[in-house]
Amino acid sequence: MGEIRTFKHEPDEPPPHGRMPRRLAAIIVGDIAAYSRLMQADEEGTHVRVKRIERDLIEPTIAEHHGTLVKTTGDGFIAIFDSPVEAVRCSIVIQQNLVGRNASLAKPTRIEYRIGVNLGDVIVEPDDIYGDGVNIATRIEGIAEPGQVYISGAIYEQIKHKVVCGYESLGDRKVKNITDPVRVYRVLPDADAVGRTRGKRENTLIFLLGVTLLVIAAGVLWFLLAQPQGRTGDQAAVATAPVASPSPQSPPREEAVQTPQPSPSLAASSPSPAPVAPQVASPAPSPAPSPVPSPAPSQAAAPPGEPEMVAIRGGSFAMGSNDDPTERPVHQVTIKPFAIGKYPVTVREWNECAAAKACGFTAAGKDDAPVSNVSWTDAQQYVAYLAQATKKPYRLPSEAEWEYAARGGTQTKYWWGDKLQPGMAGCKDCGELAAEQPAKVGSFKPNPFGLYDMGGGIDQWVEDCWRKSYQGAPVDGSAWNGGDCSSHVLRSGSWKNDSRYARSSNRDGYDTNVRYPTHGFRVALGR
Repeated sequence: MGEIRTFKHEPDEPPPHGRMPRRLAAIIVGDIAAYSRLMQADEEGTHVRVKRIERDLIEPTIAEHHGTLVKTTGDGFIAIFDSPVEAVRCSIVIQQNLVGRNASLAKPTRIEYRIGVNLGDVIVEPDDIYGDGVNIATRIEGIAEPGQVYISGAIYEQIKHKVVCGYESLGDRKVKNITDPVRVYRVLPDADAVGRTRGKRENTLIFLLGVTLLVIAAGVLWFLLAQPQGRTGDQAAVATAPVASPSPQSPPREEAVQTPQPSPSLAASSPSPAPVAPQVASPAPSPAPSPVPSPAPSQAAAPPGEPEMVAIRGGSFAMGSNDDPTERPVHQVTIKPFAIGKYPVTVREWNECAAAKACGFTAAGKDDAPVSNVSWTDAQQYVAYLAQATKKPYRLPSEAEWEYAARGGTQTKYWWGDKLQPGMAGCKDCGELAAEQPAKVGSFKPNPFGLYDMGGGIDQWVEDCWRKSYQGAPVDGSAWNGGDCSSHVLRSGSWKNDSRYARSSNRDGYDTNVRYPTHGFRVALGR
């Protein structure tokens, strides 16, 4: 927040100018939509719910994204961040988390925030901030829709290539008490949302173009029908005459060249009399084969490329560690034989599901990179699609199965030993340069079971609901479900985490329905 300096001056003398602490900051302003109506309907209940959201969601999310909560305002909050990227990520997480919290509530009782984000130079005081930067963030929040994040052009320029989301420009807006118009963007946290928005615009343009062409065609038809009979007959004669070299006495007419012909595209789309064998994609991470040319429209879609699986023999092991309270108590677990993905699910594999309309968005990135920005619910969509398409019982691994597979028969902190070794995993301090995206799958050495990226690379969802310890956990390797499942377990750690997250026993929890850029998964088979 900076040092707060005091200056000596006479009581009636105004304080000196230019000495107030200032900083450039990304400012989040959040406000509850229809707060007065909610309070009128249930004053005490609404107050309790708002305080719980502030305590359990807003405050920890701001802290996790390295921000500072400046103040709460009863029906809203103000926070500042050094990083515009973290400010927007924080806003997205808050809004997506609220979607999950509101899912089971009737719409009139939902607590929904409008959020505005701006980058500006602000005056910092111990319990508040001031300046045009704050005022603009407040005005942007005021025009945002409930459940939405709106950002200024200043924020957009800083984050447009750094946050996994889409943006919809809302143009320049004139806001109260601000001289110049403010460029405003709506954040589309779904990675595919920007494509859908663009698609709507393209469909509108195509519709307008089609109407224009119909008007022109009608005009041409009217012109031809309105000609004298003799000339129309001449045109018809020319149009029906055999194609031949033009006579010297009778030069060719342009109308003859424009004679309507059967559409090649329509002819090509006619059903083929011979059936075409379906294409089968190779297992991950091999590149997909070339598509079969011109399949018949009635041909069934090709089955998906199944992830490459590794069979794991059953056995017993000591699960957990004493390194963190969430990993206690260490307990003996017996695992039945199963199979688990050799790699995390890749962008290519995910996009096969998206192309089949079974997964909720099209993933960005290279085909052989692990898919990211995936919620637990998204991961369940993929395994359901894979199970239905292949008629095999694909699923997420249980937490116990994941740790058993990650350890590879070892009981050390990492599968290779107790000390960090460069080049063994993808993490922030694992010896690799910092990156904006995880490395492609299989970039590091496999563990003794032949599995890749079982520490670092990408956070990986498992089947279990999140609990803060192993007290009462199953000992047969099954998933620990039941009770409050608003959060699920993540394992592995990501390329953005430090090496302690890459330990075989490390575990964390995250909201079930919320996407985050470092979250992915791998699949299991069996039991």
